[in-house]
Amino acid sequence: MASTALSHIRICDFTGQLAGAGSTKWLSAFGAEVIRIEDPVRQGTWDVLRTMAPFVDERRGPDFGGGFNNHNVEKLGIALNLRTERGKEILTEIVKCSDVVCENFAYGVMKRWGFGYEELKAIKPDIIYVSNCGFGHTGPYQEFKTWGPIVQAISGLTFTSGLPNEAPAGWGYSYMDHTGAYYMAIAILFALLHKARTGEGQWVDMSCTEAGATLTGPAILDYTVNGRPMRRPGQPHSNRNPSANMCPHGIYPARGEDRWLAIACRDDADWQRLAGVIDRQWARAERFASAAGRFDAEDELDALVATWTREHDDFGAANTLQRAGIPAAAVMRPKERIDDDPDTEAWGLWPTVQHMKMGNVRVDGMPVHFSETDWELTNGGPCVGEHTEQVLTGLLGMKPEDVAQLREEGVI
Repeated sequence: MASTALSHIRICDFTGQLAGAGSTKWLSAFGAEVIRIEDPVRQGTWDVLRTMAPFVDERRGPDFGGGFNNHNVEKLGIALNLRTERGKEILTEIVKCSDVVCENFAYGVMKRWGFGYEELKAIKPDIIYVSNCGFGHTGPYQEFKTWGPIVQAISGLTFTSGLPNEAPAGWGYSYMDHTGAYYMAIAILFALLHKARTGEGQWVDMSCTEAGATLTGPAILDYTVNGRPMRRPGQPHSNRNPSANMCPHGIYPARGEDRWLAIACRDDADWQRLAGVIDRQWARAERFASAAGRFDAEDELDALVATWTREHDDFGAANTLQRAGIPAAAVMRPKERIDDDPDTEAWGLWPTVQHMKMGNVRVDGMPVHFSETDWELTNGGPCVGEHTEQVLTGLLGMKPEDVAQLREEGVI
């Protein structure tokens, strides 16, 4: 049985890629009717994920992008040519039936199409319009375009990750696209809550770069309070987690190629337990008995701990340390987490959905469960225009022959 938590909500969705589509995926998973609007002509460029790897087999084209399918499960997809007056009229009718219009285009795109907030409000006074672009719709950078790694750099996140005396390492590919999607989903829900209480719609203007800046809080606090910049001798050190009293606290090499082990000693008692497992003379040295002593020689201690971890299998060592009461875990590869870990299956975190052309495909689920209104994902992302006739006839009351005529005219 599909989730009913948001089944009373309809979203006219222009989002794409990760930062937008990942947002409305959350809503569709909990039952919202999300109608994706796409261009029937620009099938491969409207949302670039449509034609990007990974692929399930040798087939290519706008209906086979694995990333697109993953971020658009449970959504309806219609193809609508907004360069035509009839296409704009149809969109107007969809807006009248919707609670939310959302997009993550660059600044001003919806306005140029004739569907900015003022125009949308004229169509439906209580509409919620949610925009999510690189710098929002105010400020001197508003017209600049961005991509996930650019947002991470400008927000300050990239600067905070790396190894001592090395260039910034960054936060991986498009980290802020995914995080921006979470912020956007929350923003949509807040606006819906306000509308439920007051009957008022509004424009929710989001800046993905500012969202990234909010994640740099510890670095900002350290600088403003202590005058310490993030990049200074010995910092940042992204292979360890500097935290009061917790030392050693980092990632260490295990036996084998590119195998790693995470260890976190919370206090002196944890260190004594770890020293007992290691059972080496250096581990029993008095200078390491206190947190202060360990911090004073942290680089040396990490190197010594690594000599022990290199001799052991990552999972075997983790189990040994856990039995001794020491927080530890193998650094798992995706396959090990997805296919080999029984906890993943128990959580149902990677459900299988049915895609019209790709067949059964596994996708990301949601890392949360509700006792009464849980999420459900059974339908894959829409092929280009897959639900056009369904939406036009079911929602707008058109006849099949009307839809056929629109198709001949290039409107859909």
